[in-house]
Amino acid sequence: MSAAPLPPLLLVGCGRMGSALLAGWRRAGVSAVVAVDPARPPGVDGEVRYVSRPEEINARLHPAAVILAIKPQEAEAVLPTYRRFTESAFFLSIMAGRRIAGIAEALGRSARVIRAMPNTPASIGKGVSVACPGPGVGEAERALATRLLGAVGKVAWVEDEALLDPVTAVSGSGPAYVFLLAELLEAARRERPSPRVRVNGGGGGGPRARSRPACSARWARWRGSRMRRCAIR
Repeated sequence: MSAAPLPPLLLVGCGRMGSALLAGWRRAGVSAVVAVDPARPPGVDGEVRYVSRPEEINARLHPAAVILAIKPQEAEAVLPTYRRFTESAFFLSIMAGRRIAGIAEALGRSARVIRAMPNTPASIGKGVSVACPGPGVGEAERALATRLLGAVGKVAWVEDEALLDPVTAVSGSGPAYVFLLAELLEAARRERPSPRVRVNGGGGGGPRARSRPACSARWARWRGSRMRRCAIR
């Protein structure tokens, strides 16, 4: 039995991650979405209505959730314009570094806020998101947030907001380690060519090695020193 369509949503910001979430919701099935983004011309695309400013949102809209996908530096100016939704909806923020208490202060103390951090593979539906509920968030809000984030990958929950700081660091810098591994595999192939080694992007969005590369002791020492330097940074 297929899941019921997602309820009406309000998406604030259609950058890379906001657009990735929107694409995931459309694949999962959503009843209606209003997306606010000044960079896009107003109009309707299927179940999505784009508007340039919050003032253009229909007064009859009652979203179940407001997803905050704007840049963190825009929060102070943008968030107060969405206070009217605090009674009927919860807020799901994917803004890096913006804490729950600060978001709630900008929206009004009664705002129910969930802070989450998805990572880059969400753009191909293979992401991992970590979420943390704020005060007043109930099981129904958690369940819907899980569906919203689960549309682009796996979801994990933490109760301690401080744990989102290392999650943010890994989400932002983690891809660099993958590309470092690809560089090391390429260097190994150049040093001792082997037809058994093949590195490519593949369908999973990252480099893959078909078999263990033949490597010299000198390359292994160089690899270890590079990885240690990355860990220190």
